[in-house]
Amino acid sequence: MKRNLKVIANIFLTSISLSILLGSFLRILGPINQSNRINKGVNITGKSRRSVKKELLTRKSNLLSLYNDKLENFERLEKLINKWENHIIKNPGLDVSAFFISLDDQVYAEIKSDIKRSAASSIKVPILIILLRMLEKEEIIWNEKLILSEDVISGGSGWMAYQEIGEIFPVYEVASEMIRVSDNTATNLLIKRLGGIKIVNQKFKEIGLNNTQINNYLPDLDGTNLTSTKDLSLAMALVDNGYLLNVSSRDIFREIMRKSKTNTLIPSGILRGLGKESNDIDYHLSLKGYLVHNKTGDIGISYSDTALIQTPNNSRAFASFIVEGPFNDPRSTELIRNLSAELVPFLRQDQKSSNPN
Repeated sequence: MKRNLKVIANIFLTSISLSILLGSFLRILGPINQSNRINKGVNITGKSRRSVKKELLTRKSNLLSLYNDKLENFERLEKLINKWENHIIKNPGLDVSAFFISLDDQVYAEIKSDIKRSAASSIKVPILIILLRMLEKEEIIWNEKLILSEDVISGGSGWMAYQEIGEIFPVYEVASEMIRVSDNTATNLLIKRLGGIKIVNQKFKEIGLNNTQINNYLPDLDGTNLTSTKDLSLAMALVDNGYLLNVSSRDIFREIMRKSKTNTLIPSGILRGLGKESNDIDYHLSLKGYLVHNKTGDIGISYSDTALIQTPNNSRAFASFIVEGPFNDPRSTELIRNLSAELVPFLRQDQKSSNPN
């Protein structure tokens, strides 16, 4: 009996020892796994913590330097640019800016991408980015209530202008409607809450958007609000890669952009480039493995679209187009679709072997 008790006691003590050892092992392994997740894509073998941090900062610096025309490490897609120019030359009287970049493939193409042009509703994308940055800094609350006032009421797209003065809307609804139905009153309400036009312009400059500027509340039919195709594409690229927003804010950005209802420019053009024409654009793009989050702009004298394009290979690219021309000229929107269609061969990583350049 005593011997049995002794055996049981030994087993019990052994179990405790193993538990302690296992717990210690897991405590060591946990931070290692977490570090691996955080530093995914960075080879940390044999490197000090300082050198790893330096490498991450270098990557961030290299990406941010794209704002300053330092694209020497990216291949310039001359064949794509030539295709774009062939479409543009067939449309005299239309002034075009275009910018395309793939951070995964390190390629880009541009035509007059630094020129300031009428932003129309594409200005709503950088406004959304500023809002989410302020949300991260707790300078604004996601469910904060905004009061509709007469000074922000606007014509044009959206439904908030038809609500009673004094009605209350949460920030998240205002932000969503600004993109989903391009609500101009929602946009003005956000500009006011973010600190007004002067403060928003200052915040644009802080994140490197040197060609983006608000001069008037929307709808701004005279086209005084300005941006460039390079500003629009790189802002979205830096958001998507975690350099302007943290992960949770980036997810909010993607979700809101996904809701945009107007998909008749870049998304339609990409579908055309894939050999398909359909009214159900998003559905047919998804069947081919593409996901396009975009925001259009239209004030008659200026049409624009900016988009995040996810490919079947799960790579991401960013494209923006602005076309200025005669009022309501149908060639403007058709040109954006045709320019977008030319992107398709350069979005397909599986065709690299065919060398689309």
